[in-house]
Amino acid sequence: MIVPAAGANAAAEPPVKTGKALRAALDEVIGAPEAPPGIAVLLHRKGEIQVLKRGVADVATGAKINRRQYMRIASVAKAFSGAVALALVSEGRLGLDDTIGQRLPGLLPLANDVTLRQALQHTGGLPDYIFDPEFIDDLVSDPGRYRSPTELVEFVADTPLTHTPGTRYEYSDTDNVVVGLMAEAATGMTYDQLLQQYVYGPAKLTGTSLPITVEMPEPYMHGYDVFPDAPPFDTSELINPSGAWASGGIVSTMTDLDRFFRAYVGGDLFGRKARRAQNNFVIGSSQPPGPGRNRATLGLFRYASHCGTVYGHTGSFPGYRMLAASTANGKRSLVMVANSQIVAGFGSEEVSDLIRLTQEDAVCHLMR
Repeated sequence: MIVPAAGANAAAEPPVKTGKALRAALDEVIGAPEAPPGIAVLLHRKGEIQVLKRGVADVATGAKINRRQYMRIASVAKAFSGAVALALVSEGRLGLDDTIGQRLPGLLPLANDVTLRQALQHTGGLPDYIFDPEFIDDLVSDPGRYRSPTELVEFVADTPLTHTPGTRYEYSDTDNVVVGLMAEAATGMTYDQLLQQYVYGPAKLTGTSLPITVEMPEPYMHGYDVFPDAPPFDTSELINPSGAWASGGIVSTMTDLDRFFRAYVGGDLFGRKARRAQNNFVIGSSQPPGPGRNRATLGLFRYASHCGTVYGHTGSFPGYRMLAASTANGKRSLVMVANSQIVAGFGSEEVSDLIRLTQEDAVCHLMR
């Protein structure tokens, strides 16, 4: 099982609802030049939910953010593929030491010896297809086109591994596409069916899906690109999420993400043996980095702040920047979303840094 850092939950302390530091941090983000149009954080502790929000969910209408609006969750979806894989490991239908060559023969001939464990932990050395020039050209030429999971992987089928499998950490979106394909191969079920059986049902998720078109369900939080001296550009329905699939294609709500991470981290979705395997952390940061010191494990990251430790995942997709996490016992959780991608190298570096600091303030408020 995942072991919390000492004093992380501070269960004996009464909840503090004012959150002055967190409120001030949210004000600073939304007031900065090139800020996202909106930002919100949901905090769940001791059976109570608190939502703090700034700005708007829709620039055109002025609609406010609420926790049941749909949004693209970006790489937070990697935790879902981790949950599916570990549930199958618990049932004996997949093994953490199963290799790509065994489960998906011929798909990635240069990566036959990479294991499921290494793919889940980003230590297998699989090259990231999203940086492949041919993929980028294809995406730019037709961003709304459906792309199959095998098509995504084929962009790097002839690309050498970035390092010897198991020797170091390197974040790669290819990893979780491969995890989803291995799960399909092991069961004969589609990844969408696996999500329904092993995640949506057990965690009681009612607003989560894996779409294959650009359309967003209503009502949704619009996502934007933000640039200097220009109005925000709505990217909500620009890019087909099939281009991210198990690595980042899921649409969900703040309410569902709260439920999922409490169940996932708290141990409700798979057995103890699989949970124990998650205790092997390596030095590695989620992308974008989460609050505090980041360490990676199977489909999950540990975020150790000066206030305590949570386990979760961050994400970024055109129009959205995310964090969702829970304490080790699943009793306290948070979800934070900004409706602009704003990460290092894209958008304001200052705002990106402010968002990460705000994430840490949210962890501190959660632990009070």
